[in-house]
Amino acid sequence: MGHPDKVADQISDTILDFCLQQDPSSRVACEVLVTTDLVVVAGEITTKAPLTRSTVDRLVRDTIREIGYIDPSVGFSCDSVQVDICLHKQSPDIAMGVDTGGAGDQGMMFGYACRETKSLMPLPIYLAHRLVEKQAQLRRSGELPFLRPDAKSQVTVEYRADGTPARIHTVVLSTQHDESVVEMREGKRQFSEKAKRLLIERLILPTLRAERPDLVDEAIIYHINPTGCFLEGGPAADTGLTGRKIIVDTYGGRGRHGGGAFSGKDPTKVDRSAAYMARHIAKNIVAAGLADQCEVQLSYAIGRAEPLSIWVSTFGTARKGVKDEQLIELIRAHFPLTPRGIIESLQLRRPIYRQTAVHGHFGRELPDFTWERTDKAAVLARAVGTSVAAVA
Repeated sequence: MGHPDKVADQISDTILDFCLQQDPSSRVACEVLVTTDLVVVAGEITTKAPLTRSTVDRLVRDTIREIGYIDPSVGFSCDSVQVDICLHKQSPDIAMGVDTGGAGDQGMMFGYACRETKSLMPLPIYLAHRLVEKQAQLRRSGELPFLRPDAKSQVTVEYRADGTPARIHTVVLSTQHDESVVEMREGKRQFSEKAKRLLIERLILPTLRAERPDLVDEAIIYHINPTGCFLEGGPAADTGLTGRKIIVDTYGGRGRHGGGAFSGKDPTKVDRSAAYMARHIAKNIVAAGLADQCEVQLSYAIGRAEPLSIWVSTFGTARKGVKDEQLIELIRAHFPLTPRGIIESLQLRRPIYRQTAVHGHFGRELPDFTWERTDKAAVLARAVGTSVAAVA
């Protein structure tokens, strides 16, 4: 949550949530840049919400405070940061098409699901998200007081020939820290070996074992702060932008990506809402036992309501007798695919987006994450005569 790009995402989605809370019909495209003691908020917003300059300033500072940047000495903090605001209304040329129920942009959106985790997410990205989520918990609770907000992770999984996970091969965890865990080794300031062991014992191994204890062994390779030190971090060390972590936000590169970012966009932007629906569809197909993997692609033209195309691939994992073309017909029959239908079906005009901006938009079954529900699995299974209970 303290990575500069994710700081920007959280600010964008905080502003979006404020607008939707006051005016569910708000049109929001909010972009944020963060760097040393500076936040720039720009974009197009049409709303009845009282989005004054003082309100935006407060929302920005409150978000930074909640993330944990409260010390001015690190070069970026809630009280010392300068906030520049450059907002205006949505283009009438775009609004003209959206007002009639059309898509707020053109492009293609992908959704993906597989049986590698209980959440039907690919294992590497799911574990990477849980690691930084645990880092935030240990930092905020004070259990590991040397941690600071900036962090990122990466997990390499070794697979068998049949495509199933065999073992966790390598874990990379880079986490900002304070001076208390710096020691001199080979004439250089380094992150201490004791702190590395604490991170392995209290953060990494508990996280891995909670999800897939069968894949944890003594041969796991750990790269913890592999540059040696991570004292300088956050926006003071690396400029952040909204929408730059699109692969982190989705499937870690396992599924395809249409290129559109999510944060700061209201649900008339199909970059966001159709990607959520595509995940919802793929997850329900896998949960129904119709395939072990499923990728769904939807494409739209700006101002047009119906998708231009629907494409499905199960990568050869479909149940016997189930064809990808048959799944497309099931999708058309059971899932609304116009922007308006998606918004109403998934209840997307609510202030739910700040929580999506960290730890993944997919794979967490939070009450507000309606796209993670498997409420259509039973009807899909019945349509092709498959027992969901038997598959589960």
